[in-house]
Amino acid sequence: MTTLSIFDQSQPGVARQVTQDTAEIRELLAEQGVRFEQWPTKDLPDDASQEAILAAYHDEVESLKAECGFQTADVVSLNPDNPQKEAFRRKFLDEHTHSEDEVRFFVRGQGLFYLHFGDQVLSLMCEKNDLISVPDGTRHWFDMGPEPRFTCIRLFSNPEGWVADFTGDDIASRLPRYEAIVGEA
Repeated sequence: MTTLSIFDQSQPGVARQVTQDTAEIRELLAEQGVRFEQWPTKDLPDDASQEAILAAYHDEVESLKAECGFQTADVVSLNPDNPQKEAFRRKFLDEHTHSEDEVRFFVRGQGLFYLHFGDQVLSLMCEKNDLISVPDGTRHWFDMGPEPRFTCIRLFSNPEGWVADFTGDDIASRLPRYEAIVGEA
């Protein structure tokens, strides 16, 4: 279930607040300028092609493009049998920012976004049908877990796609990882 946990930077091992209430999640994220929505379910097979996924969510994607000025959309998918899964996970585990909003819509599976605002870190477990838009310049990182299973639509203003500026802060290493939050070994 979609879950928002809030951690204080001074006590990163224990969440001071946890909620699964969608309205509360939306409100708490909106206070930080983060967009959170849940789109209607579309019945697609786990192995649906990028074209099929983009066709199924055509109206929603085009609406976001028109509203926010996004130029491109693509689909990223990762499964536990991917031999590069550990390298992909490491790539996103360090705190970074972007010069454009980072938008992800979860078609299937789940992943954990960490958003760093001042002395607190918001950890959002996104699941199927969740859309998150992290504003440009927001310090954040993403943890897909040791056995990733997700498919996301990504929207970009920059046609070159995902470009990160790493902060060098070690905050990501001090907070619980995906396994601890989800309870996986």
